[in-house]
Amino acid sequence: SVLSRYENQITILSDYLEEFPETDEPVWILGRQHHLNADKSKLLLDVTGRLWFTYRRKFSPIGGTGPSSDAGWGCMLRCGQMMLAQALICRHLGRDWQWEKHKKQPEEYHRILRCFLDRKDCCYSIHQMAQMGVGEGKSIGEWFGPNTVAQVLKKLALFDEWNSLAVYVSMDNTVVIEDIKKMCWSPPQSSSAAHSSAHLHRSALGRNKNTAGLCTGWKPLLLIIPLRLGINHINPVYIDAFKECFKMPQSLGALGGKPNNAYYFIGFLGNELIYLDPHTTQSFVDSEENGTVDDESFHCQQAPHRMKIMNLDPSVALGFFCKEECDFDNWCSLVQKEILKQQSLRMFELVQKHPPHWPPFIPPTKPEVTTTGAELIESTDKLFELEEEFEILSV
Repeated sequence: SVLSRYENQITILSDYLEEFPETDEPVWILGRQHHLNADKSKLLLDVTGRLWFTYRRKFSPIGGTGPSSDAGWGCMLRCGQMMLAQALICRHLGRDWQWEKHKKQPEEYHRILRCFLDRKDCCYSIHQMAQMGVGEGKSIGEWFGPNTVAQVLKKLALFDEWNSLAVYVSMDNTVVIEDIKKMCWSPPQSSSAAHSSAHLHRSALGRNKNTAGLCTGWKPLLLIIPLRLGINHINPVYIDAFKECFKMPQSLGALGGKPNNAYYFIGFLGNELIYLDPHTTQSFVDSEENGTVDDESFHCQQAPHRMKIMNLDPSVALGFFCKEECDFDNWCSLVQKEILKQQSLRMFELVQKHPPHWPPFIPPTKPEVTTTGAELIESTDKLFELEEEFEILSV
């Protein structure tokens, strides 16, 4: 009954930018500054270019027998997808890449989009996220919070060889520089070790197989910082620091919203946050035979929503992407200068060394996955054998 209530929910938005006030104040979108009086069209293109994930219906049932729509419960999962997709765009296409309707897009773009399609064999699909959430204590169909989504993305990224991300989720409002550098510089898993792994997600293999996962060097960093910025309401002392995060070139925005109502925050104007809203139910879209995706419904082509920052639920998660070590070093400098040195009550701590009273830090590796309904396969070789057999049978 809950799902049916939301099946036909549609969010109606007004025309682009008409709701924005006449102001000389800059608009910040994921580390980029825009001026409404000078370059509205650039702001429009920047917002439209973000991948927009919403509720979907008529996909294959999650776990084989579960829901075939995430309407009413999947909004935070969709926001997590949007934050991760922005990281992947920065990784492969760069922050200045722009999407335009009906324009031919690079193969990397379609490959990124395929990671998020609502199919059980796509590595960041609603299926994989919901099933991985079971290990975090969330039943399929149950609403997630920002920290739970962060933990799920951290686990799923371990199976994604193509993007080869290091995902760091901070603990106790503390970011440890030493641990991040240890994780991003950790030696890759050898092919023999990878083959001996007991179980691997099929979604992480095949379409995401790439030698990038076996290269040495800095692994691109997705840094997620779950925070509690107050008890029942956001504490005003955090507002300036929170807004400052959207100005950083490494910004991936923030996950948050209102109780049981998640949004993906991408910027701000004055004391209003700008966000993409996942609360629109659209039909399932699959990839074409040539691997491209009809992508119009994955870009919000109407005015972005705004809300007063004081209406924000205090439970949020900040996201940042550092492709190179120098990006991370620059982020640390910005945090020290713009957030930590100017705040009497800090949003989070940035420390050089691993706290001695914490358990030792061990870079995460592929776990054995036993989530309900997840398709598992023992090795990449076995997967390719199955694909070859299928092709022969098809002929």
